Amino acid sequence: MIRTRSYVSQSVQHLRPSGIRRYFDIAATMQDVVTLGIGEPDFVTPRHIVDRGIESLNRGQTAYTSNSGTIELRRAISAYIKGLYGVEYAPEDQILVTVGVSEAMWLALKAILDPGDEVLVPEPCFVANAASVEMAGGVPVPVDTFVEDGFQVTGAMLEAAITPRTKAILINYPNNPTGATLTRERMLEIAAVAEKYDLVVLSDEIYERLVYGVEQTNFASLPGMYDRTISMSGMSKSFAMTGWRIGYVCAAPEIMDGIRKLHQYLIMSAPTIGQVAALEALTHGDDDVASMRAEYDTRRRMIVDGFNQMGLTCFEPRGAFYAFPSVAVTGMTDEQFCERLLHEERVALIPGSAFGRSGAGFVRACYATSRSNIDKALERLQRFMQRHG
Repeated sequence: MIRTRSYVSQSVQHLRPSGIRRYFDIAATMQDVVTLGIGEPDFVTPRHIVDRGIESLNRGQTAYTSNSGTIELRRAISAYIKGLYGVEYAPEDQILVTVGVSEAMWLALKAILDPGDEVLVPEPCFVANAASVEMAGGVPVPVDTFVEDGFQVTGAMLEAAITPRTKAILINYPNNPTGATLTRERMLEIAAVAEKYDLVVLSDEIYERLVYGVEQTNFASLPGMYDRTISMSGMSKSFAMTGWRIGYVCAAPEIMDGIRKLHQYLIMSAPTIGQVAALEALTHGDDDVASMRAEYDTRRRMIVDGFNQMGLTCFEPRGAFYAFPSVAVTGMTDEQFCERLLHEERVALIPGSAFGRSGAGFVRACYATSRSNIDKALERLQRFMQRHG
Protein backbone atom coordinates (compact mmCIF):
# COMPACT_ATOMS: atom_id res chain seq x y z
CA MET A 1 0.00 0.00 0.00
CA ILE A 2 1.27 3.46 -0.92
CA ARG A 3 1.04 5.95 1.91
CA THR A 4 -0.51 9.23 0.72
CA ARG A 5 -0.61 11.23 3.92
CA SER A 6 1.58 12.12 6.88
CA TYR A 7 0.73 10.42 10.14
CA VAL A 8 1.97 13.42 12.10
CA SER A 9 -0.63 16.11 12.79
CA GLN A 10 -0.29 19.46 11.08
CA SER A 11 -0.23 21.23 14.44
CA VAL A 12 2.88 19.28 15.46
CA GLN A 13 4.47 19.68 12.04
CA HIS A 14 4.04 23.45 12.35
CA LEU A 15 5.67 23.62 15.78
CA ARG A 16 9.07 25.27 15.57
CA PRO A 17 11.86 22.98 16.82
CA SER A 18 13.59 24.14 19.99
CA GLY A 19 16.24 26.69 19.07
CA ILE A 20 18.60 25.57 21.84
CA ARG A 21 18.84 21.82 21.27
CA ARG A 22 21.00 22.02 18.15
CA TYR A 23 23.85 23.65 20.07
CA PHE A 24 23.68 21.05 22.83
CA ASP A 25 23.80 18.30 20.20
CA ILE A 26 26.84 19.82 18.48
CA ALA A 27 28.67 20.37 21.76
CA ALA A 28 28.01 16.76 22.77
CA THR A 29 30.11 15.55 19.83
CA MET A 30 33.14 17.69 20.77
CA GLN A 31 35.90 17.38 23.35
CA ASP A 32 36.90 19.98 25.96
CA VAL A 33 33.80 22.15 25.56
CA VAL A 34 33.03 24.70 28.26
CA THR A 35 29.28 24.99 28.22
CA LEU A 36 27.43 28.02 29.47
CA GLY A 37 24.34 26.83 27.66
CA ILE A 38 22.42 24.55 30.00
CA GLY A 39 20.01 26.32 32.35
CA GLU A 40 20.46 23.96 35.26
CA PRO A 41 22.07 24.41 38.70
CA ASP A 42 25.48 22.81 38.97
CA PHE A 43 24.85 22.19 42.67
CA VAL A 44 23.84 18.73 43.83
CA THR A 45 20.55 18.65 45.72
CA PRO A 46 21.35 19.41 49.39
CA ARG A 47 22.19 16.31 51.40
CA HIS A 48 19.32 16.47 53.89
CA ILE A 49 16.82 16.68 51.04
CA VAL A 50 18.39 13.69 49.29
CA ASP A 51 18.38 11.74 52.57
CA ARG A 52 14.65 12.33 53.00
CA GLY A 53 14.06 10.96 49.52
CA ILE A 54 16.16 7.88 50.23
CA GLU A 55 14.40 7.38 53.53
CA SER A 56 11.03 7.44 51.79
CA LEU A 57 12.16 4.68 49.43
CA ASN A 58 13.49 2.60 52.31
CA ARG A 59 10.12 2.97 54.03
CA GLY A 60 8.41 1.66 50.91
CA GLN A 61 6.75 4.91 49.83
CA THR A 62 6.64 3.90 46.18
CA ALA A 63 2.89 4.08 45.45
CA TYR A 64 0.88 6.91 43.93
CA THR A 65 -0.04 9.84 46.13
CA SER A 66 -3.25 11.82 45.95
CA ASN A 67 -3.72 13.08 42.41
CA SER A 68 -3.31 16.65 43.68
CA GLY A 69 -0.16 15.78 45.64
CA THR A 70 0.20 14.86 49.28
CA ILE A 71 -1.76 17.11 51.60
CA GLU A 72 1.41 17.60 53.67
CA LEU A 73 3.24 19.04 50.68
CA ARG A 74 0.31 21.22 49.66
CA ARG A 75 0.13 22.61 53.18
CA ALA A 76 3.85 23.31 53.07
CA ILE A 77 3.49 25.11 49.72
CA SER A 78 0.64 27.17 51.16
CA ALA A 79 2.73 28.17 54.19
CA TYR A 80 5.77 28.86 51.99
CA ILE A 81 3.88 31.27 49.70
CA LYS A 82 2.19 32.99 52.64
CA GLY A 83 5.55 33.40 54.37
CA LEU A 84 7.19 34.91 51.29
CA TYR A 85 4.40 37.11 49.99
CA GLY A 86 1.46 37.12 52.39
CA VAL A 87 -0.72 35.42 49.76
CA GLU A 88 -2.98 32.61 50.98
CA TYR A 89 -3.99 29.58 48.93
CA ALA A 90 -6.12 26.80 50.40
CA PRO A 91 -4.16 23.51 50.27
CA GLU A 92 -7.33 21.52 49.64
CA ASP A 93 -8.57 23.14 46.44
CA GLN A 94 -6.19 25.90 45.27
CA ILE A 95 -2.84 24.12 45.03
CA LEU A 96 -1.90 21.32 42.66
CA VAL A 97 1.46 19.51 42.64
CA THR A 98 2.67 18.95 39.07
CA VAL A 99 5.48 17.27 37.18
CA GLY A 100 7.58 20.42 37.07
CA VAL A 101 6.41 23.83 35.92
CA SER A 102 6.31 22.47 32.36
CA GLU A 103 3.20 20.43 33.16
CA ALA A 104 1.74 23.28 35.20
CA MET A 105 2.15 25.64 32.24
CA TRP A 106 0.36 23.37 29.78
CA LEU A 107 -2.44 22.57 32.22
CA ALA A 108 -3.03 26.24 32.95
CA LEU A 109 -3.10 27.23 29.29
CA LYS A 110 -5.30 24.31 28.25
CA ALA A 111 -7.72 25.06 31.08
CA ILE A 112 -8.36 28.67 29.99
CA LEU A 113 -7.98 28.65 26.20
CA ASP A 114 -10.52 27.94 23.52
CA PRO A 115 -9.18 27.34 19.98
CA GLY A 116 -7.87 30.58 18.52
CA ASP A 117 -7.67 32.49 21.79
CA GLU A 118 -4.59 34.71 21.87
CA VAL A 119 -1.98 34.88 24.62
CA LEU A 120 0.46 37.79 24.87
CA VAL A 121 3.97 36.37 25.32
CA PRO A 122 6.70 38.91 26.16
CA GLU A 123 9.98 37.98 24.48
CA PRO A 124 12.79 37.05 24.77
CA CYS A 125 11.41 34.17 26.82
CA PHE A 126 11.90 30.49 27.52
CA VAL A 127 11.62 28.55 24.28
CA ALA A 128 8.66 26.45 25.50
CA ASN A 129 6.35 29.37 26.30
CA ALA A 130 5.00 30.09 22.83
CA ALA A 131 5.00 26.38 21.97
CA SER A 132 2.93 25.62 25.09
CA VAL A 133 0.32 28.14 23.96
CA GLU A 134 0.15 26.48 20.55
CA MET A 135 -0.06 22.98 22.03
CA ALA A 136 -2.96 24.14 24.17
CA GLY A 137 -4.83 25.34 21.08
CA GLY A 138 -4.09 29.03 21.47
CA VAL A 139 -2.25 31.60 19.40
CA PRO A 140 0.92 33.09 20.92
CA VAL A 141 1.34 36.80 20.21
CA PRO A 142 4.95 37.88 20.77
CA VAL A 143 5.50 41.18 22.53
CA ASP A 144 9.05 42.41 22.02
CA THR A 145 11.02 43.80 24.96
CA PHE A 146 14.29 45.68 24.69
CA VAL A 147 17.53 46.14 26.56
CA GLU A 148 16.86 49.88 26.86
CA ASP A 149 13.96 48.99 29.16
CA GLY A 150 15.95 46.32 30.99
CA PHE A 151 13.94 43.72 29.01
CA GLN A 152 10.91 44.57 31.13
CA VAL A 153 7.54 44.42 29.41
CA THR A 154 5.44 47.54 29.91
CA GLY A 155 1.72 48.06 30.05
CA ALA A 156 1.86 50.10 26.83
CA MET A 157 3.65 47.29 24.98
CA LEU A 158 0.97 44.82 26.02
CA GLU A 159 -1.94 47.12 25.26
CA ALA A 160 -0.65 47.71 21.74
CA ALA A 161 -0.84 43.95 21.05
CA ILE A 162 -4.36 43.34 22.36
CA THR A 163 -7.13 42.21 19.99
CA PRO A 164 -10.69 41.00 20.60
CA ARG A 165 -9.25 37.44 20.79
CA THR A 166 -6.77 38.18 23.58
CA LYS A 167 -7.45 35.96 26.60
CA ALA A 168 -4.29 36.01 28.70
CA ILE A 169 -0.82 37.37 29.38
CA LEU A 170 2.04 34.95 30.05
CA ILE A 171 4.93 36.45 32.02
CA ASN A 172 8.19 34.86 33.20
CA TYR A 173 10.13 36.99 35.67
CA PRO A 174 12.85 36.60 36.80
CA ASN A 175 13.39 35.92 33.15
CA ASN A 176 15.02 33.19 31.17
CA PRO A 177 17.07 34.08 29.05
CA THR A 178 17.76 37.71 29.99
CA GLY A 179 17.98 37.60 33.79
CA ALA A 180 15.61 40.59 33.87
CA THR A 181 13.26 41.21 36.77
CA LEU A 182 10.10 43.30 36.92
CA THR A 183 9.80 46.32 39.15
CA ARG A 184 6.59 46.66 41.13
CA GLU A 185 5.75 49.70 38.98
CA ARG A 186 5.90 47.59 35.82
CA MET A 187 3.84 44.85 37.46
CA LEU A 188 1.15 47.37 38.34
CA GLU A 189 1.07 48.46 34.68
CA ILE A 190 0.50 44.85 33.62
CA ALA A 191 -2.16 44.47 36.28
CA ALA A 192 -3.97 47.56 34.98
CA VAL A 193 -4.03 46.13 31.46
CA ALA A 194 -5.26 42.76 32.72
CA GLU A 195 -8.10 44.44 34.63
CA LYS A 196 -9.04 46.80 31.81
CA TYR A 197 -9.36 43.99 29.25
CA ASP A 198 -10.48 41.24 31.67
CA LEU A 199 -7.45 39.01 31.04
CA VAL A 200 -5.95 36.07 32.90
CA VAL A 201 -2.29 36.45 33.92
CA LEU A 202 -0.09 33.34 33.97
CA SER A 203 3.01 34.04 36.04
CA ASP A 204 5.92 31.60 35.80
CA GLU A 205 7.97 32.34 38.92
CA ILE A 206 10.34 29.36 38.91
CA TYR A 207 13.34 31.66 39.59
CA GLU A 208 11.56 33.63 42.34
CA ARG A 209 14.18 32.97 45.05
CA LEU A 210 17.14 33.78 42.78
CA VAL A 211 17.13 37.58 42.81
CA TYR A 212 20.05 39.90 43.57
CA GLY A 213 19.56 43.25 45.28
CA VAL A 214 15.89 43.51 44.31
CA GLU A 215 12.62 42.35 45.86
CA GLN A 216 10.51 39.74 44.12
CA THR A 217 6.77 40.49 44.03
CA ASN A 218 4.25 37.71 43.60
CA PHE A 219 1.86 38.84 40.87
CA ALA A 220 -1.22 37.51 42.67
CA SER A 221 -0.39 39.78 45.63
CA LEU A 222 -1.11 42.91 43.57
CA PRO A 223 -4.42 44.69 44.17
CA GLY A 224 -7.26 42.98 42.28
CA MET A 225 -5.04 40.28 40.75
CA TYR A 226 -5.64 37.29 43.04
CA ASP A 227 -8.66 35.86 41.20
CA ARG A 228 -7.25 36.36 37.69
CA THR A 229 -3.67 35.12 38.32
CA ILE A 230 -2.34 31.60 37.81
CA SER A 231 0.94 31.32 39.74
CA MET A 232 3.46 28.60 38.85
CA SER A 233 6.70 27.66 40.55
CA GLY A 234 8.64 24.63 41.70
CA MET A 235 11.74 23.12 43.19
CA SER A 236 14.07 22.84 40.20
CA LYS A 237 16.02 26.08 40.22
CA SER A 238 16.07 27.53 43.75
CA PHE A 239 16.59 24.18 45.47
CA ALA A 240 18.76 22.48 42.78
CA MET A 241 16.16 19.75 42.28
CA THR A 242 15.71 19.62 38.49
CA GLY A 243 15.60 15.83 38.24
CA TRP A 244 13.07 15.39 41.03
CA ARG A 245 10.39 16.93 38.77
CA ILE A 246 8.23 18.76 41.29
CA GLY A 247 6.35 21.91 40.43
CA TYR A 248 3.10 23.43 41.56
CA VAL A 249 0.34 25.69 40.34
CA CYS A 250 -1.90 27.94 42.44
CA ALA A 251 -5.12 29.65 41.37
CA ALA A 252 -8.59 30.69 42.40
CA PRO A 253 -10.99 27.72 42.83
CA GLU A 254 -12.85 28.26 39.54
CA ILE A 255 -9.68 28.15 37.46
CA MET A 256 -8.14 25.39 39.55
CA ASP A 257 -11.15 23.15 38.98
CA GLY A 258 -10.36 23.17 35.26
CA ILE A 259 -6.64 22.67 35.81
CA ARG A 260 -7.21 19.74 38.17
CA LYS A 261 -9.63 18.06 35.76
CA LEU A 262 -6.95 18.01 33.04
CA HIS A 263 -4.29 16.83 35.49
CA GLN A 264 -6.53 13.92 36.55
CA TYR A 265 -6.56 12.54 33.04
CA LEU A 266 -2.93 13.31 32.25
CA ILE A 267 -1.00 12.32 35.39
CA MET A 268 -1.75 9.90 38.24
CA SER A 269 0.49 11.95 40.54
CA ALA A 270 3.82 13.73 40.58
CA PRO A 271 6.73 11.46 41.63
CA THR A 272 6.23 10.31 45.22
CA ILE A 273 9.91 10.45 46.15
CA GLY A 274 10.10 13.96 44.71
CA GLN A 275 7.15 15.10 46.80
CA VAL A 276 8.77 13.82 50.00
CA ALA A 277 12.02 15.59 49.11
CA ALA A 278 10.14 18.78 48.20
CA LEU A 279 8.46 18.81 51.61
CA GLU A 280 11.87 18.67 53.26
CA ALA A 281 13.17 21.45 51.00
CA LEU A 282 10.29 23.82 51.69
CA THR A 283 10.38 23.29 55.45
CA HIS A 284 14.14 23.13 56.07
CA GLY A 285 15.86 24.42 52.92
CA ASP A 286 16.04 28.20 53.31
CA ASP A 287 19.71 28.18 54.33
CA ASP A 288 20.53 26.10 51.24
CA VAL A 289 18.78 28.60 48.99
CA ALA A 290 20.62 31.50 50.60
CA SER A 291 23.99 29.78 50.20
CA MET A 292 23.44 28.92 46.52
CA ARG A 293 22.06 32.38 45.77
CA ALA A 294 25.14 34.02 47.26
CA GLU A 295 27.40 31.89 45.07
CA TYR A 296 25.33 32.66 41.98
CA ASP A 297 25.61 36.35 42.80
CA THR A 298 29.41 36.12 42.86
CA ARG A 299 29.40 34.34 39.51
CA ARG A 300 26.91 36.86 38.11
CA ARG A 301 29.20 39.80 38.83
CA MET A 302 32.18 37.85 37.54
CA ILE A 303 30.67 37.00 34.17
CA VAL A 304 28.94 40.35 33.56
CA ASP A 305 32.17 42.22 34.32
CA GLY A 306 34.05 39.86 32.02
CA PHE A 307 31.66 40.45 29.11
CA ASN A 308 31.71 44.22 29.53
CA GLN A 309 35.50 44.38 29.74
CA MET A 310 35.90 42.59 26.41
CA GLY A 311 33.35 44.80 24.64
CA LEU A 312 30.32 42.50 24.78
CA THR A 313 27.97 45.00 26.37
CA CYS A 314 25.83 43.34 29.02
CA PHE A 315 23.09 44.98 31.08
CA GLU A 316 22.94 43.88 34.70
CA PRO A 317 20.74 40.79 35.20
CA ARG A 318 19.03 40.93 38.59
CA GLY A 319 17.47 37.47 38.66
CA ALA A 320 17.75 33.80 37.62
CA PHE A 321 21.27 32.70 36.53
CA TYR A 322 21.68 34.06 33.02
CA ALA A 323 23.60 36.90 31.40
CA PHE A 324 22.49 38.27 28.02
CA PRO A 325 25.28 40.26 26.36
CA SER A 326 25.07 41.94 22.97
CA VAL A 327 27.38 40.67 20.21
CA ALA A 328 26.70 43.61 17.89
CA VAL A 329 30.31 44.83 18.14
CA THR A 330 31.51 41.72 16.27
CA GLY A 331 29.36 42.35 13.19
CA MET A 332 28.10 38.76 13.41
CA THR A 333 24.57 37.57 13.94
CA ASP A 334 23.99 35.83 17.25
CA GLU A 335 23.84 32.45 15.47
CA GLN A 336 27.10 33.09 13.61
CA PHE A 337 28.77 34.19 16.84
CA CYS A 338 27.70 31.04 18.72
CA GLU A 339 28.66 28.65 15.93
CA ARG A 340 32.08 30.20 15.37
CA LEU A 341 32.79 30.44 19.08
CA LEU A 342 31.87 26.79 19.58
CA HIS A 343 34.06 25.55 16.73
CA GLU A 344 37.00 27.92 17.25
CA GLU A 345 37.21 28.10 21.05
CA ARG A 346 34.88 25.33 22.25
CA VAL A 347 32.63 27.53 24.34
CA ALA A 348 28.91 26.82 24.11
CA LEU A 349 26.47 29.73 24.33
CA ILE A 350 22.90 29.99 23.01
CA PRO A 351 21.83 32.54 20.36
CA GLY A 352 19.38 35.08 21.70
CA SER A 353 17.15 34.65 18.65
CA ALA A 354 16.29 31.15 19.92
CA PHE A 355 14.22 32.92 22.56
CA GLY A 356 12.29 35.21 20.22
CA ARG A 357 12.92 37.80 17.55
CA SER A 358 13.84 40.54 20.04
CA GLY A 359 16.66 38.32 21.30
CA ALA A 360 18.48 38.64 17.99
CA GLY A 361 21.94 40.14 18.40
CA PHE A 362 22.36 38.79 21.94
CA VAL A 363 23.55 35.49 23.39
CA ARG A 364 22.55 33.66 26.55
CA ALA A 365 25.25 32.61 28.99
CA CYS A 366 24.28 30.54 32.01
CA TYR A 367 26.47 31.12 35.06
CA ALA A 368 25.13 28.12 36.98
CA THR A 369 28.55 26.56 36.59
CA SER A 370 31.79 26.71 38.56
CA ARG A 371 33.94 29.83 38.78
CA SER A 372 36.78 27.90 37.17
CA ASN A 373 34.56 27.10 34.17
CA ILE A 374 33.51 30.74 33.94
CA ASP A 375 37.17 31.80 34.08
CA LYS A 376 38.06 29.34 31.33
CA ALA A 377 35.13 30.46 29.17
CA LEU A 378 36.06 34.13 29.57
CA GLU A 379 39.69 33.42 28.63
CA ARG A 380 38.57 31.67 25.46
CA LEU A 381 36.06 34.40 24.68
CA GLN A 382 38.80 37.00 25.09
CA ARG A 383 40.92 35.20 22.47
CA PHE A 384 37.90 35.01 20.20
CA MET A 385 37.19 38.72 20.61
CA GLN A 386 40.81 39.65 19.88
CA ARG A 387 40.33 38.03 16.47
CA HIS A 388 36.76 39.15 15.79
CA GLY A 389 35.90 42.04 18.10
